[in-house]
Amino acid sequence: MFTGIIECIGVIAAVEEEKSNMIFTVQSTLSHELKVDQSIAHDGVCLTVTSIFGSTHTVSAIAETLHKTNLQTWKQGTRINLERAMQWGGRLDGHFVQGHVDTCIRCTEILDESGSWRYFFSFNPEHHQLLIPKGSVCLNGVSLTIADLLDDRFSVAIIPYTYEHTTFRDLHVGSLVNVEFDVLGKYISRYLLAREHR
Repeated sequence: MFTGIIECIGVIAAVEEEKSNMIFTVQSTLSHELKVDQSIAHDGVCLTVTSIFGSTHTVSAIAETLHKTNLQTWKQGTRINLERAMQWGGRLDGHFVQGHVDTCIRCTEILDESGSWRYFFSFNPEHHQLLIPKGSVCLNGVSLTIADLLDDRFSVAIIPYTYEHTTFRDLHVGSLVNVEFDVLGKYISRYLLAREHR
């Protein structure tokens, strides 16, 4: 379980194919603090640390993960958001994030608002019920609040601190972004759907 509060930015140092899997070597300032078998959110995707060497660690992604997330676009030099699992007993500064990406969405517009930025993302209409104005959403591992919700797109406002300390500054129109919808909203939606089919 994560909170969507990014600890640092990592850089993909190497990418290797292993049958249908991909092995990623990540360089970061927290790699040396990790342990093998630890779960770390990489751009919002929960991946298991398989080895550690100095300032790098490795993780592997299976075909299903590659198909559902933007890991398919990672290459040497790609910058990614990193977060270790939350510690019980501490403050929950973001929202409950599982690290289970639901799908990918594309950035459709970026507005510079003189001191902040507004990013717009398109989404499949079937996911509309999982989004609410001022509700939580996790994009590339970052806990954010939905600013505007339209029929087929929504926006989030990015403050300077988030812009500087996450990979939002790397996004451009057309960028593929991992999205995890609010887990509470998913449970409520599933419950209501089950009631309809009784």
